[in-house]
Amino acid sequence: MTSGPVYDSDRRPVPMLEELLGAWRYRDLVVQLVRRDIVARYKRSLLGVAWTMLNPLGTMLVLTVAFSQVFGATRTYPAYVLIGLVVWNFLAQTTVAAMRQLVWGGSLMQRIYIPKTLFAISAIGTGIVNLLLTLVPLAGVMVVTGLPLRVAVLFLPISVILLAAFSLGVGLMLSSVAMYFHDVTEMYDIGLRAWMYLTPIFYPEEIIPEALRFWILNLNPAYHLVKLFRQPLYYGMLPSPARLASAMVMALGALAIGWVVFTVKADELAYRA
Repeated sequence: MTSGPVYDSDRRPVPMLEELLGAWRYRDLVVQLVRRDIVARYKRSLLGVAWTMLNPLGTMLVLTVAFSQVFGATRTYPAYVLIGLVVWNFLAQTTVAAMRQLVWGGSLMQRIYIPKTLFAISAIGTGIVNLLLTLVPLAGVMVVTGLPLRVAVLFLPISVILLAAFSLGVGLMLSSVAMYFHDVTEMYDIGLRAWMYLTPIFYPEEIIPEALRFWILNLNPAYHLVKLFRQPLYYGMLPSPARLASAMVMALGALAIGWVVFTVKADELAYRA
C-alpha cells in the first residue's frame, strides 16, 4: 500500500531561498500583475499612456521656471532636472506601490499560495515600464536643449537594474514594517519629501556646504543612483569605478537585506494584510 505525499516542515527550504524559487516559478503571474496595473492606471485616463510622459515634463517646467535663475540659467538645466525627476519618481512610486500592493493581495494570499514577493516585484516591473515611457520625452528635451546622445548612454541598462534592485529592497523592508503598522505609508510619504530635498534633483550638488557634503551626498543612495543616470545622459561619460561600486554596494545591499527581512516574516503576511 502506497502512501501519498507527506509534508515535513523540518525539510522546508530556507525562507529566502524558498521565496526566490517560488518567485521564479510564478514569473508569468508577475507579467499579469504588471499588465493589470498598467491597464487599471490608464483605462479611464483621458490622456492614457501620454500622462506618464507629460507628468514629469510638467514638474520639470515648474521647477525650471522657479529655480533656473537661482541655480544658473543654463540652456541644459531642464534636462538636468528631468533626469533627476525620472530617477526620483521611479524610486518614490515603486517603493510606495510595493507596500500598497500587499493590501490588494492580502485576501488573495489567504485563499491560495502565492509567493508574497511577487507583489513587490510587480510594482518594480510596472515602474520599469513607466520609466521606459518617460525616456521618450527626456530624449526630446535633450535634443531641444542641445545635449547629444553619446555612446555612454549604452550604460543605462545597468543604471536601471541597480535602481530597480535598490527600490525592490527598500520596498520589501518597508512592507515588512507595514504589515504590523499600517500607517507606515503615510509616515514614509513625509520622509520621501525630506529625502528628495536632500538629493540634488533640481539643484547642483556644488551648493551644498563642503562640511556637509559627505553626509548628505556620499551616504545618500538616491544621490549615487541619480548620478548613474546623469553621467551617461547629461555629461556623456561613464560613471567612475568608485561611483559604480558605491551604487552597487548600496543597491545590492538593500536588496539582500530587504529580501531576507521580508521572507522571514512573509508567512505572517496573509494574516496581517
